[in-house]
Amino acid sequence: MPARPIVVGVIPSRYASQRLPAKPLIELDGKPMVQRVYEQAKKSRLLDRIVIATDDVRIEEAVRRFGGDVMLTSQEIASGSDRVAAVALHMAGDIFVNIQGDEPLIAPDMIDEGVQLLLDDTSAPVGTLIKQIFSPEELVNPNVVKVVLSQNGYAMYFSRSIIPYVRGEADERKWHEQHTFYKHIGLYIFRRKFLMQYAQLPVSHLEKAEKLEQLRILEAGYKMKTGITAYESVPIDTPEDVARVVGLLRQKKSDT
Repeated sequence: MPARPIVVGVIPSRYASQRLPAKPLIELDGKPMVQRVYEQAKKSRLLDRIVIATDDVRIEEAVRRFGGDVMLTSQEIASGSDRVAAVALHMAGDIFVNIQGDEPLIAPDMIDEGVQLLLDDTSAPVGTLIKQIFSPEELVNPNVVKVVLSQNGYAMYFSRSIIPYVRGEADERKWHEQHTFYKHIGLYIFRRKFLMQYAQLPVSHLEKAEKLEQLRILEAGYKMKTGITAYESVPIDTPEDVARVVGLLRQKKSDT
């Protein structure tokens, strides 16, 4: 029996942020966000190694203080997946997982669901997770990325717009009652060979238009496997998100 592929989790952690400067270092109930993400990823069953990829020595120093594995990467790198590729150039591994650095509550089992996609489908070069949309608020929100699928579970397109268009119903907020819509969960799982190819692809026209890095893959003609998860994504993008996550952390602490 062949050995299981070596799986490396990479947490891209960029210092600059338009809405939340120094976002990875924001304190969440006594720990910086980057530490919260790292500690959740450490609970995964299928990750063999976890490294934080940052562009700033302040984040690097913070990670070393809590004992995490960290690699300093170029400030010129454009996207999180490009930063994962920069790590892969210097590290052994068969599968690399791009774990979003602004999700301090990420479920370890959700990471494992993503890895399992590529373990089960050996033909898939890259995978990601999606979740069904039930609320009209998420459906009409351009910050919630929608995805349409082929019959075998591969992504056909991602958009900030509502896709597909439901003809015959004027009220967009009711479209989810007539069709099953999915949102994208920003967890990417790459085979090493494809990750190296991805890093050489030019930024695509669709990627520029929608500001979605995954469209570079589809526009270049590659396939992306999707898996449906029941876990929720709780990213931090605003001060209100910070307050919400701190509240959830404190509630969890009081329940234990």
